[in-house]
Amino acid sequence: TVRQLLNHTSGIADYAPDEDETFIRRVLANRETTWQPRELVAIGTAHPPLFAPGARWSYSNTGYILLGLIVEAASGNPLGAELQQRIFAPLRLRATSFDTKPRIAGRHAHGYSRVGARRRFDISVVSQSWTWAAGAIVSTAGDLGRFYRTLLDGHLLRPELLAEMEMTVPAPSPIQRYGLGLIRTRLPCGLFWGHGGETLGYQSFADSRADGKRQVMIALNADQSLLGPRAQRALERLRAIAYCG
Repeated sequence: TVRQLLNHTSGIADYAPDEDETFIRRVLANRETTWQPRELVAIGTAHPPLFAPGARWSYSNTGYILLGLIVEAASGNPLGAELQQRIFAPLRLRATSFDTKPRIAGRHAHGYSRVGARRRFDISVVSQSWTWAAGAIVSTAGDLGRFYRTLLDGHLLRPELLAEMEMTVPAPSPIQRYGLGLIRTRLPCGLFWGHGGETLGYQSFADSRADGKRQVMIALNADQSLLGPRAQRALERLRAIAYCG
């Protein structure tokens, strides 16, 4: 169901799983290749389902690609046009775009990775068509904060739709539950709603406390392949201070 795609209980295999760099290496070998959404779905569905739909939870980027195709089929418009009309323009997210070309338009932070290499390298130029509906949005910390404030304040969706988003299922982390594109995190200082993101060379953490009194937006221009133990500890300390300090 659409709900199972949104809350990652579909059982559909991820086309780019963290534990297997096969597809990512294909992306790196052909950085300016334009990947078609149905190609990505075909890679994911070439693997057998991980479990029966609804049986358990497993993050699937393939599910987000399918959701993007559903948006296009239902609206008759490209996904980028729907995002611009329904979210970016009404919320005045002027530094946010759906960017699937090899080069990010305008000023931007360069992203760095070490996937498949011994030393870090600049990965800023790569076609984000390989992430499409699963992560090809370019933004800033300020725009991320504005998006989540508007969403969680009930000014983007009707109350009943936001309530659906906040209906959660268990996730692997004992402090987290997963809704419809939203993660609920329980910390000593309160409940937070948000979602992180990672692509080659970049990561983001975005969370808003349920009472509306605190937001945390963290953007990194490096992916997990570059974060050693010291960097991980520093990031964990930063997040602890930002969330509950």
